[in-house]
Amino acid sequence: MRTPDELRAAVEAYLGALELMPELGTLQEAVRYTLEPGGKRIRPVLCLAVAEACGAAVDEALPAAGAIELVHTFSLVHDDLPALDDDAERRGRPSAHVAYDEGAALLAGDALLAEAVRLALAYDDPAIARELVEATLGMIGGQYRDVVADDTDLAELHALKTGRLFAAAVGLGLRVARVPDAEQRTWRAFGEELGLLFQVVDDILDGDGVVERVGVSGARRLADDAAGRARKRLASLRVDTTVLHELVDGLAVRTS
Repeated sequence: MRTPDELRAAVEAYLGALELMPELGTLQEAVRYTLEPGGKRIRPVLCLAVAEACGAAVDEALPAAGAIELVHTFSLVHDDLPALDDDAERRGRPSAHVAYDEGAALLAGDALLAEAVRLALAYDDPAIARELVEATLGMIGGQYRDVVADDTDLAELHALKTGRLFAAAVGLGLRVARVPDAEQRTWRAFGEELGLLFQVVDDILDGDGVVERVGVSGARRLADDAAGRARKRLASLRVDTTVLHELVDGLAVRTS
């Protein structure tokens, strides 16, 4: 089993060598700018770790892992635009719309999404592309709720905006490894807990969201509970989940 750092390195190498559609022309530069190292690559690493734990080769799962990272990056590029969060920086450097312009950033985000679907369609199993698309639509729905401040049900908003891509990262790993649907329930429950853990810790770091509702100590308890449930799900699986345990532990104590 590869370590999280080894899986992250595999993701970076794959994204760095990714052949974009030539029709993009000079827009490729803006697309590649958004994909340059700097992110944690948590979602693709999760996808690879699940696939490998279930018996698939890492190389076989890389297109699916790449697809989930492209969708995540597309969401960040569009989220940074002036029409949404209007963030001038992303990962310690100018956001795409600042480094290029709003039009280029908008189209680069569109290209990332289309390239993600193209990667998912490279598999013989159409369920892989369907899983990616459905998760993307859920994420977009959650982002829209955030934009219009429809946060009465904060748990549901987070389950859509953040949780759907975490669940899909697990789901894509399962499908690449050809795990039967009847055996996926515990895995998918684990993915949901991991998404909740990530979002609550994110709120703690930013001082908003859940923290505004229940305070820092209450949010910390929610994060610890989610981490505990995630570990419990993993413990019930009859495969080597050492790497996935490492991911849970890392998310629970992350500081950025």
